[in-house]
Amino acid sequence: MQPHFGFVCALFGSVITFAFGIWPESLTLLLVLMAIDYLTGVIAALREGEGLHSNTGFWGMVKKGLMLLVILLAHRVDVLLGSDMIMGGAIAFYAVNELLSVIENYGRIGLPLPPQIRRLVRVLRDRQDPKDPPSSDS
Repeated sequence: MQPHFGFVCALFGSVITFAFGIWPESLTLLLVLMAIDYLTGVIAALREGEGLHSNTGFWGMVKKGLMLLVILLAHRVDVLLGSDMIMGGAIAFYAVNELLSVIENYGRIGLPLPPQIRRLVRVLRDRQDPKDPPSSDS
């Protein structure tokens, strides 16, 4: 093992703690949902015969990185205000968004989904701002 390995680990841990504070389980859930969304988006694109496009994949990853930056910012605002609600709200918002995207991808892949869930996703997506482009994270 390299003698600097401990230093690198400590530095990485310090950066993560500065960015997100004490690591909540909700942040772990969000990261898992992000990974599943990306993977199912890739599988759905292959299943639909669209193939993989590095530009689409790149922008999907950039979008997920920007979500994490918003959560970092929300944590810093929480620290400033002495609260713990803003980061939690941001994580909840993005987790629900990622979950909807995963469900959409499952539908694109052809996995069976209860009709109630399909309707719920359709209703929630139809309520998004008409100026916003449809989500495409594959």
